[in-house]
Amino acid sequence: MKTAVTGSFSYSGKYITHRLIARGDEVITLTGHPNRPDPFGGRVKSYPLDFEISSMVQSLQGVETLYNTYWVRFDHGTNTQSLAVENTRKLVKAAAEAGVQRIVHISITNPSLESKLPYFHGKALNEQAVRESGLSYAILRPTVLFGNEDILINNIAYLLRRFPLFAMPGDGKYLLQPVFVDDLAELAVEAGSSKNNLIWDAVGPDIFSFKAMTQMIGISINCSRPLIAVPASLALAASKAISAFVSDVVLTQDEVDGLMAGLLVSTEQPRAKTHLGDWLKANKKIIGLNYASELNRHYK
Repeated sequence: MKTAVTGSFSYSGKYITHRLIARGDEVITLTGHPNRPDPFGGRVKSYPLDFEISSMVQSLQGVETLYNTYWVRFDHGTNTQSLAVENTRKLVKAAAEAGVQRIVHISITNPSLESKLPYFHGKALNEQAVRESGLSYAILRPTVLFGNEDILINNIAYLLRRFPLFAMPGDGKYLLQPVFVDDLAELAVEAGSSKNNLIWDAVGPDIFSFKAMTQMIGISINCSRPLIAVPASLALAASKAISAFVSDVVLTQDEVDGLMAGLLVSTEQPRAKTHLGDWLKANKKIIGLNYASELNRHYK
């Protein structure tokens, strides 16, 4: 089978690509970062993710299944979440015109067209574009990903290693349900092999309060700190100060609002199997040693 993955040289797309290669697929990638290190030794041919429909149609010739991981976490310059919605529509249109038979689209838990949060609203619009494309589809809705290249879990550990206390937005009782990135990749490949249209929540087996998860991270890396409940506005102000120090965007208002609203937890039975605690134990010596920068990863 010839398959295409957006972002094979990035994070979740890399894990999906590894699994597709392992089962014998010919894999190409559409990427906005062609100069990134190639983790596949030249086995994955890259094409530009330029959102020019005619160019993408040409790149997708002969592809049976497209795995789409493209999105932007926050607005940065002209690269906005509203633009990401338009770009996704172009990608889906190009896939249909190229004769792609199925699309596996990575979304987010609890997207809503009525949401006032651009991230969750935009994800709902993307799902709508996929459903209305005429293509066979699978939509996977993960929550917070964890893995060796993750940002949130790693950077919580980074802050715990370097500061004498940790400021939580609110009381920290709001819930989240993290999922291991390779479990997501396994589910994506499974969903790609199905013939049915489906929408799955792709979540892990554990549901934590934010406070409990942060405590567990601290214990795992032997850096337990006092967790201080502060108003969300104060936590965001503190994150902006840290952002200036690390030259990144540590936290956004939308992320705080979505987390505190309980949007990163599922009501479905978990499909992923890896426990965050087990992964933390296996990676305790390296997690949080270095800061993971969103801006460096995607814009520099």
